[in-house]
Amino acid sequence: MLAYSYLCTLMRRLYTLFILWLAVLPVCAQMVDPVHFTTQLKELTNHEAEIIFTGKIDAGWHVYSTDLSGGPIPATFNKVKMEGVETVGKLKPRGNEQKTFDKLFGMEVRFFEGTATFVQKIRFTQPRYVIDCYLEYGCCNDEMCMPPSTAEFKKSGIVTIPPEERIDERQEEKEVKDVTEVVEESSDSAGVDVSPQTVNDDLWQPVTKELDTFSDNPQDHSLWYIFLAGLLGGFLALLTPCVWPIIPMTVSFFLKRNKERANAVREAFTYGLSIIVIYVALGLLVTALMGANALNAMSTNAWFNIFFALLLIVFAASFMGAFELTLPASWSNKIDRQSERTTGLLSIFLMAFTLVLVSFSCTGPIIGFLLVALSAQGNILGPTLGMLGFAIGLAIPFALFALFPSWLKSVPKSGGWMNTIKVVLGFIELAFALKFLSIADLAYGWRLLDREVFLAIWITLFGLLGAYLMGWIHFPHDEEPTVNGQQPIALPRFFLGLLSFAFTIYMIPGLWGAPLKAISAFTPPMYTQDYKIVQTTVVEAQFKDYEQGMTAAKEQHKPVMIDFTGFGCVNCRKMEAAVWTDEAVAQRLTNDYILISLYVDDKTPLPQPIEVEVNGQKHTLLTVGDKWSHLQAVKFGANTQPFYVLLDEDGRLLGPSRSYNEDIQEYIDWLDAGLRHIKP
Repeated sequence: MLAYSYLCTLMRRLYTLFILWLAVLPVCAQMVDPVHFTTQLKELTNHEAEIIFTGKIDAGWHVYSTDLSGGPIPATFNKVKMEGVETVGKLKPRGNEQKTFDKLFGMEVRFFEGTATFVQKIRFTQPRYVIDCYLEYGCCNDEMCMPPSTAEFKKSGIVTIPPEERIDERQEEKEVKDVTEVVEESSDSAGVDVSPQTVNDDLWQPVTKELDTFSDNPQDHSLWYIFLAGLLGGFLALLTPCVWPIIPMTVSFFLKRNKERANAVREAFTYGLSIIVIYVALGLLVTALMGANALNAMSTNAWFNIFFALLLIVFAASFMGAFELTLPASWSNKIDRQSERTTGLLSIFLMAFTLVLVSFSCTGPIIGFLLVALSAQGNILGPTLGMLGFAIGLAIPFALFALFPSWLKSVPKSGGWMNTIKVVLGFIELAFALKFLSIADLAYGWRLLDREVFLAIWITLFGLLGAYLMGWIHFPHDEEPTVNGQQPIALPRFFLGLLSFAFTIYMIPGLWGAPLKAISAFTPPMYTQDYKIVQTTVVEAQFKDYEQGMTAAKEQHKPVMIDFTGFGCVNCRKMEAAVWTDEAVAQRLTNDYILISLYVDDKTPLPQPIEVEVNGQKHTLLTVGDKWSHLQAVKFGANTQPFYVLLDEDGRLLGPSRSYNEDIQEYIDWLDAGLRHIKP
């Protein structure tokens, strides 16, 4: 009874933890705030001082440095009102500035990660001073960019300056207003207020709730994919030589242990449930140790991706027979002895734990691959769901064979086919290792794995896999050839070999620039391809003004695709180069939609400033970019670029939004789904 109570309590607690993780699953919000600046005024000698902007940058994001003409949004110092002070020199960056060559902009870009510090030196010219200024900066990660963001600094006070050193003594006689009043006055709009209807008519009505209600939520899909990937991993692990032979032994044990079949079945189900609890606990442990921020860092940090790639290479070498990944035998022996001494449900739980340890040499690389891939997605629930799927896939057969023990007679015996599965998994892990290396290569601009190099390696890998499946090459643990030097090939292995060769041939045109839509999510973006037979051009937007574009849509009775972008948005250029150059995408954007590109960093002054109210605070829109950034925030609840949304001619949503994702086929499907809302 004590063992039963202990096991039930453990399961209840693990279940409670799982539900809590579901409850705290973060909503995939579009409004992000990855940089947090603090400001200070540091007084120096000779009546000089420094205005210091210090930013803490979230993992995976970077802030661009100063003096980046013609590229990403640089950091700049901007004055609203400065009395009694003057600037000395330019804005200076401090800290660990990183450099890389950006092919899209054709220039070297400089940026900061983790922390960024910018300093503007000033000189006091009068005893009383008023400073109202701000730092403008650009911020991006590997998938999106922020619009031009600002960090404000406002301060006024009195300093001691001898009369002979004052630049303008007449200023001393002026009556200086109260500090707060002066600063507030400096923030007032100099233009004419525009009626709220100007930015709140039907075309500007928020659709954030509608966006949330769309069932085609990528977050929901990714969670299902994670679970299904784990389930597939569990079924694959079942077919390995470390797990498959345990099935008949385990079922036989349960049937002999209980004369009544009902008890045997109940204990077999308990055994399967114990396996699920153990693996889900592992997923919970990984999630708890890493947390949301750490998982996001793994998905964007180049060195973590390199580590993941090397880890997968080690797993692949293990599957191919280079060595065995095993836990100390004393662990499994000790737990096995403990399970023999105990009775009841606790003994069954310890037997399940023994299975986990004994089968580690085969399941370890599969579990490791799942945890690596899921952690790199930056999803806090990923490892737990992945392990849940894996455990269910592994546990189901034990329960089914306990219910129908006669099935064991038709089960294939252990043999060389299991080693074949291990080697095939090794090839697959090598292919995915290359994907992680590609992420690091793109992040640092090494240009070692351009698209054609990546494809050449994949072509070689899957060509060798086909040769292995056909029996032309062998690995250490394969069955020895027969006397005449030939080993018969089973039909499933033969057809898998054909499939591998077909996939190899499919990839070959990609060396000359073919889009390869089926694997576009895995290959490096098209802009890294040096050699292309057909040179493509990026689609140009018909309109760069929201109201004008919507008017044209009304006249032509066409749906609209709004592209929130920026001149300095690196990821926007990647999407245009990798996705918009596809012929099918270009045809839809040109013929089926009115394409409106709105640049949130457009510094063109508005004909007259527009005053708006957001969350009870008044803001003044001075530039075209300010207007489009405000539109994206109030109508769609988003503030990152690239950001794509489909509307009908009346400004109503036609589907979910999209952001950075180079999967061409998904983009086409998304565009077609919007058209179906117009043309049922």
